[in-house]
Amino acid sequence: MVYNCRHALRSLLFPAQCRLCGSATRGEPDLCQSCRRDLPWLDTACKQCAHPLHASHAHALCGQCQKQPPAFDRTTALFHYRPPVDHLIKRFKFAEELQVGSLLSGLLAARLAERDGDLPELLLPVPLHPARLRSRGFNQATEIARQVGNRLDIAIDYRLCRRKRNTQAQSLLSPNARRLNLRNAFAVRRPPGASHVAIIDDVMTTGHTSNELARTLKQAGAVQVEVWVIARAGGQGAVSR
Repeated sequence: MVYNCRHALRSLLFPAQCRLCGSATRGEPDLCQSCRRDLPWLDTACKQCAHPLHASHAHALCGQCQKQPPAFDRTTALFHYRPPVDHLIKRFKFAEELQVGSLLSGLLAARLAERDGDLPELLLPVPLHPARLRSRGFNQATEIARQVGNRLDIAIDYRLCRRKRNTQAQSLLSPNARRLNLRNAFAVRRPPGASHVAIIDDVMTTGHTSNELARTLKQAGAVQVEVWVIARAGGQGAVSR
């Protein structure tokens, strides 16, 4: 009863607002219906790497995945990585606005809950090197995995995978250098204990990180590896290796 009164008082004094336009919303700080509708939803994409495709090619593989399939089997990406989603992700990732991360993770979980077929048995956030983790203060992939795992009732293993090397930021490198930068960058401490797993991250750009981690997981015994991300960047091709 006391909690309900406090919650009602807080809602009265601090009404929820859309995180993009500032208009009032009905629940916790969220998005108004207009802003939510205008988000850059990724509706048609390669089912393996989530590279955007023309609407007439729904459920198809892009040319690159047909020629050189990546180690992961399927990708779910909620948005194109462009405004305003890129701005929201940066606020979550670099300004530690965890409520923004909760909002985006909730939208991803809602999309995944609607899909056909079995969900993975285990979620694995892409690990940061300890030095990068100390510098940033938290791992955004871990926060997304926690939110999605709780909503979908899927176990999460935060310690199964580790990053062996403090690799350079992928955004600073050429496509070929990105591939070499991540080669043998990950290690798995033990067999996954699940045949179907999903890698969690905030954004997929070239797919090199997910590809290398999926390759490592399959070597350790995983049979099927998916990738779940908030947004898919790029547009000049699918996963380039």
